[in-house]
Amino acid sequence: MKKKLLLAMVSIMIASVFLAACSGNEETGGSSENGESGSKKDSLVYGRGGDSTSLDPITTTEGESYKVTINIFETLLTYGEQDTTLHPGLAEKWEASEDGLTYTLKLREDVKFHDGTDFNAEAVVFNFERWMNGNDEQFPYYSMFGGYKGDEGHVIKEVKAEDEYTVVFTLNRPQAPFLKNLAMSCFGIASPTALKEQGDDNFSKNPVGTGPFKFAEWKANDSIVLEKNEDYYVDGQPKLNQLIFKVIPDNSARLNALSTGEIDLMDGVNPTDLEKIKSDSNLQAIERPSMNVGYLGFNVTKKPYDNAKVRQALSHAVDKQAIIDSFYSGLAVPAKNPMPDSIEGYNDEISDYEYDLDKAKKLLAEAGYPDGFKSELWAIPVARPYIPEGNKIAQVIQESWGKIGVDVEIKTVDWATYLDQAAAGDYPAYMLGWTGDNGDPDNFLYTLLDKDSIGSNNYSYYANDKLHDVLIEAQTEVDQEKRNALYKQAQEIIHEDAPWIPLVHSTPLLAATADVSGFVPHPTGSDYFKNVEFK
Repeated sequence: MKKKLLLAMVSIMIASVFLAACSGNEETGGSSENGESGSKKDSLVYGRGGDSTSLDPITTTEGESYKVTINIFETLLTYGEQDTTLHPGLAEKWEASEDGLTYTLKLREDVKFHDGTDFNAEAVVFNFERWMNGNDEQFPYYSMFGGYKGDEGHVIKEVKAEDEYTVVFTLNRPQAPFLKNLAMSCFGIASPTALKEQGDDNFSKNPVGTGPFKFAEWKANDSIVLEKNEDYYVDGQPKLNQLIFKVIPDNSARLNALSTGEIDLMDGVNPTDLEKIKSDSNLQAIERPSMNVGYLGFNVTKKPYDNAKVRQALSHAVDKQAIIDSFYSGLAVPAKNPMPDSIEGYNDEISDYEYDLDKAKKLLAEAGYPDGFKSELWAIPVARPYIPEGNKIAQVIQESWGKIGVDVEIKTVDWATYLDQAAAGDYPAYMLGWTGDNGDPDNFLYTLLDKDSIGSNNYSYYANDKLHDVLIEAQTEVDQEKRNALYKQAQEIIHEDAPWIPLVHSTPLLAATADVSGFVPHPTGSDYFKNVEFK
């Protein structure tokens, strides 16, 4: 009897274990990525086309870096979920004086840096003093506040800690986009302690901020690993335990990696792959709100591009619609201005340089080049939302320019070198683009094409004193309608001088596995992952 009872009990136990195992597999689909059977997946892999160049946000203007740093560092103010309206960040409240020269910000009192040190007004002062006392080799975003301390156009007179959690900015002159500039990714607040201990070079590889994720590891040209900040001050955030940025340069290879489960989310989807993604029930297509421009720039200090007629001629020799039809599947519109029409102050009265090879030849002859000339065209080496296939688009332009006697040799290098050499003015003609940081026209026209921005984001080395005066007046003007009129005037000047050929304004595509939830792409191209999880 005892033997039968024992055998029965053993049989029940074995059956229970078997049923429990089956139940666990049915609910979770097997083991999670971290190898714990029955646990919810909590590590997300983001596939992208290129590596970051720095993880210290103030030292770079490069979008691949901001994709990472926006989740490590936080800014005093933040933007809306899918727009550039202003919301509290590390500052809970703010107010401006009537004359627009003083901004008082009340800071959160429950925030610590990842190294355990306190976030306070002194930390804010330290960060802005660090930047203001720098130079353009250290911190390329000097144009946002008119240069550094001592420069004629510098906007910030003083940053002062009024008390432990109150910081006051005093300006030399009013600056209409001042608060929007504070919310830009490049002005993420870093740990003063970590900066002092590590120095700038080491800090760019071992960043310490206040954000929902902490830096864990960086394998150059391969991956960056972030881990959950367990002490983050917002309850329930982040939902992921780990966020991994994985470099897969080719768009198609990246999509294959998504399809096979190697990655969970990707940017840089070729528009031609949209229908393929939509037809796969295991995937989802995601559109990013458009706020960008892809362009072909000329270094106006180099012959023959120092001649405006040459630049105008080549503008007439690019078939933008054909490029869109071939590479964007309708998810782009031809660009005629350096900023998209979603930005206030857009000048729609400007007529684009229509595709007309006869006009192009005539202008070349007037410029003294009736038989054309030889030139280099530097093609962007990585897939960007505004230029998904740089080399192929360069080949289309090469063929078209060849019809007017301009013999183009296409060149490229790795992404980091490309940016460095373009900033140094090494390229006579080059392809690049810009995704807006803050939704203000100043962030396109002044940041990209003013003489103050040469060596920063003005890779064309274009300088026009009349344009500069208009843009500075627009910065100082607080009436938005008057600002808009000034920006329309600025676009007319730029159009006539033609330092660029604006190519497209695109609607960038991303894709994810069907179980990714809570991902909301931002028009700036920098996305928060604190609410992302798996279904």
